[in-house]
Amino acid sequence: MSQSTAQPAGDPHGGAGTSWNRPPGGADPSYRHDSWVSGGVAFAGVLMLCSGVLSILQGISAIARDDVYARVGLYVFEFSLTGWGWIHLIIGVLVAVTGAGLLKGMTWARFAGLFFVSLSLIAQFLFLPYAFFWPITMIAIDLFVIWALASRQEGAG
Repeated sequence: MSQSTAQPAGDPHGGAGTSWNRPPGGADPSYRHDSWVSGGVAFAGVLMLCSGVLSILQGISAIARDDVYARVGLYVFEFSLTGWGWIHLIIGVLVAVTGAGLLKGMTWARFAGLFFVSLSLIAQFLFLPYAFFWPITMIAIDLFVIWALASRQEGAG
């Protein structure tokens, strides 16, 4: 008994569009969007690791030396710089650990990442009186991370 491979009529190369739209064994073109979003999530994990480490260093510098940051004016949410240092240190550790979990593909890391990066964004906003350009940069990074984690499609791919 001979084994015959059935091919669609009129297509000598196999499945419809196989040889023209993608290389043999290549990814399905409909998968491109999901791989881009997944790449964004992976990049968000790397940014979370970097952001967490930088927040840890920011916290250590505020704890170790209160004269590193200058404060301009009086604000309602005024804390001592040592207090801000501990806040940034704790949030930095949580963001870095969550970023590592996100890179390892842990399911809890996506939701925890949204929560901790949102906390980081709020803390950076409240820290604006002490430094201006650095918190603005961190806020921009946090906004990208939130977008990347919130836009990932469940079950796609």
